[in-house]
Amino acid sequence: MKIFRNRNFVKLFYAALFSQMGTTIGNMAFAFYLLDHFSHQPSYATIAELMYSLPTILVFFIVGVVADRFDRKKVAENCDWIRAALTVILFGSLFTNSIPLIFLVLFLRSAVTKFFFPAENSLVQGILNKDQYAQAAGLNQMLFSIFMVFGVGIGAAMYKTIGIHGAVAVDFVSFIISGLLIRSCQIPSSARLPNGRLKWKDVSIKSSFVDFKDGILYIIKNRLLASLIFGFFVFGFFNGAFAILPMFTMKYELSPTNYEWYASLFAISLGLGLLTGSGLGTLIASKFKPHQLMIFPIFLTSLLVFFLGFTDRISIFLIIVFIIGTCLGPINIAIGGWMPKIVHPKLMGRVSGWIDPLMMFAQSMTLGLIALLFPKVIEEIDFLYYGIAAIILLVSLFYAFTLPKLSEAFERKQRKLNHNARKATNISSI
Repeated sequence: MKIFRNRNFVKLFYAALFSQMGTTIGNMAFAFYLLDHFSHQPSYATIAELMYSLPTILVFFIVGVVADRFDRKKVAENCDWIRAALTVILFGSLFTNSIPLIFLVLFLRSAVTKFFFPAENSLVQGILNKDQYAQAAGLNQMLFSIFMVFGVGIGAAMYKTIGIHGAVAVDFVSFIISGLLIRSCQIPSSARLPNGRLKWKDVSIKSSFVDFKDGILYIIKNRLLASLIFGFFVFGFFNGAFAILPMFTMKYELSPTNYEWYASLFAISLGLGLLTGSGLGTLIASKFKPHQLMIFPIFLTSLLVFFLGFTDRISIFLIIVFIIGTCLGPINIAIGGWMPKIVHPKLMGRVSGWIDPLMMFAQSMTLGLIALLFPKVIEEIDFLYYGIAAIILLVSLFYAFTLPKLSEAFERKQRKLNHNARKATNISSI
């Protein structure tokens, strides 16, 4: 693929790979560790997931500002160094067996992670042309899919073989490699500092809030962008539920004695589905409009999640999960390829900075509700699946009524701008 001739993109791609590895494997190992050592308190595993999402509430208003105002390369690189240092502290805290201390370090490490992806994502936009955005989105989705396939399995395997300490050690090495790859990139200053170099004396709480407000207004004024951002918020409910529900399903319903194995199979099924869907989505992305790659798959996903609540057979459960993953692949490619086309490069960090907070806020709400309701109020996990299915169904209906019109309006605007640009070029050449 031509995109891999871009050495900066290749390095950033592998940096994202190792960064994701450093996040996924350790997190999954911790989930197994908590369920294994505190099986009588399933809320611990849910609280651990909250430690990955709650930090967004503290940093969401400055994440995008940092990505837009500071050197994006240095931001992404320093995130890796800080997470590596926190991972060393986490390694030591395991010997104290202090759950509050472990949760605190997980919380801080997750807070730093929130700054990495907006900066890295904005760098990618700055080194590619518009025709390559969909390809990059497809590759990133396939990368995520690979971790869905292998992340949980590797996390479980490491926990069973070299223990939680070994998994944390892998986290540390992954962050170091990611930081070194980003440091080796040769990225022009126009991509690193699209808004010019900012001096520390110009940084203040007031200026940060002004930039934060500009990001909000930019999203609100662009109805198409606002609709896509809303979709990320709703997908956060899905992510929150599927971060813990399948593990609970295996642990307390389908396979109490082999839940680690089947939880890994769940991740493999979903990951293979995402990988399949990403491959198909990349092939057909040029033949369909983005909204067409979103509406029907979202509708089908809602029905499939509903069916998960009915099944009591592991084989059927895993087949449905695979199909869900296949549906999600084209959706993520459509959104990932669409957003860079409608967002100005100077504001990409602030817009990207909104995605994770909205998803994490919805994810935190979902995990908090699960921790409160299950099993004290809702004793059957099936009803949780029904609730998530209903939410996704509403999103598909909302998009069916709004996206086609907004997409057509955006295309008309782009054709008009291109026509005026060509006209101005012709006049200047006379």
